[in-house]
Amino acid sequence: MSDGTTGGDEPLRVILAKLGLDGHDRGLKVVARMLRDAGVEVIYLGLRQTTDTIINAAEQEDADAIGLSMHNAGHLTLAPRMVDAVKDAGLDIPVIVGGIIPEEDAIELSEKGVAAVLGPGASTEDVIGAIRNSVTT
Repeated sequence: MSDGTTGGDEPLRVILAKLGLDGHDRGLKVVARMLRDAGVEVIYLGLRQTTDTIINAAEQEDADAIGLSMHNAGHLTLAPRMVDAVKDAGLDIPVIVGGIIPEEDAIELSEKGVAAVLGPGASTEDVIGAIRNSVTT
């Protein structure tokens, strides 16, 4: 199933954000559009978000997943911080990271609780598959 539903009729609800001061948002906008076109409900927070603003949005929007775009080499610090913030808030929402992330860092992120890591050129099916797999596990 490559559509943006939870497996039934309900669309997936995904928060998309740039955590920290990274100002490169073109890739995140591309992902937002591909997800919307596939029927996913996208809550686009955009640039310069904090863990608190992302958690608040996830709670208010009843999000199924949080997607972070990382391009500033802060992924080993910021992504685990987001995973910890989700746990501290008592939420069961997977954190998925995309961007320019070396393979060895992707392994470390996975060990630190990131549900999936997607690199440049990930297809719509790759992104939705990562979200769906993360939500159902």
